[in-house]
Amino acid sequence: MNDFMKIAVQEAFDGLKNNDGGPFGAVIVKNNEIIASSHNEVLKNNDPTDHAEMIAIRKASKVLGRFGLSDCEIYSSCEPCPMCFAAIYWAKIKKLYYGCTREDAGKVGFDDEYIYNVIKGTKVNKQVDTINIDRDLCLELFRKWENTINRKQY
Repeated sequence: MNDFMKIAVQEAFDGLKNNDGGPFGAVIVKNNEIIASSHNEVLKNNDPTDHAEMIAIRKASKVLGRFGLSDCEIYSSCEPCPMCFAAIYWAKIKKLYYGCTREDAGKVGFDDEYIYNVIKGTKVNKQVDTINIDRDLCLELFRKWENTINRKQY
């Protein structure tokens, strides 16, 4: 077993033992050194975004003092959900290793297929109604951003 995956799995077991959340763990590595590790804390913090990968990315960003993690890899005990995959993408992490598949997760009650189908546009009955309003007012924010001289693109 990969040493980093072993730690991700141990994180998941620790989270289960403490009833912090589901059976998920993650580790972020840079140059073969662990920068951050975490497990799911959805139940502990009553926060639906406190997935192992999200927490690991937050921790790694704090440790490294930057939001870009392009020189890091992530090990996850399970294929990330759409939210976590998007966060991995936004952090510019170049390599993701995962253990269980999303199908494995679905079999134990963590079924992300609905969200994947909404993203693909193949789901007709959506859980969230989305309504575009006040676009002109909100576009002012983008104009302000475009005209900010010292902005830092991310």
